[in-house]
Amino acid sequence: MGAIEATPQGDNFFSINKTRVHVDDPLAIIDLSQAIISRARQINPKQNRPLVLLCIGTDRSTGDCLGPLVGSKLILEKQNIFHIYGTLEYPVHAGNLEETMIKIHQDLENPIIIAIDACLGNINNVGWIDIGTGSLKPGAGVKKSLPSVGEIHITGIVNVGGFMEYLVLQNTRLNLVMQMANIIADGLREIIHHGSNTMVALGR
Repeated sequence: MGAIEATPQGDNFFSINKTRVHVDDPLAIIDLSQAIISRARQINPKQNRPLVLLCIGTDRSTGDCLGPLVGSKLILEKQNIFHIYGTLEYPVHAGNLEETMIKIHQDLENPIIIAIDACLGNINNVGWIDIGTGSLKPGAGVKKSLPSVGEIHITGIVNVGGFMEYLVLQNTRLNLVMQMANIIADGLREIIHHGSNTMVALGR
């Protein structure tokens, strides 16, 4: 089972230090990319830490495949900005999250991890993508004990939470999840395509 529901953690998440974009907003891609750039610069002003996209979720649930969809879209890019962990072919989920975190820290020195995951929320928030500083805790909504991950998080609210979360995720419309994945991936592509002017390159 994947990282079913992401509950963002940390003092910053519910403060003003959060950016929200909606799938129907024509400026969503630009706003998302700028939100990530500004947070990465705040965390790493010297721009000397490698950047990781940790795309959490599973291809076995339409509601929980947001992260792997983003990873699969970006893994095909020729780029030197992000290390990518989590795709549809090789998902990062509840069963291997801790193992993946160990591997990331073995592979890279002091990385900045940008965690991407789907979450459930209030009906009025469905369709929104949140970008914030701080970690998220995958699986919290379905009582899974998993480590908090990420210094920056991107969460897409894919459906309504609070009741029978497993069933809700299994019956989430793939169209909405695909729309969110496209916006997140395109926002990250903006960073990739302007990487020499905005972010540190891989392994620098």
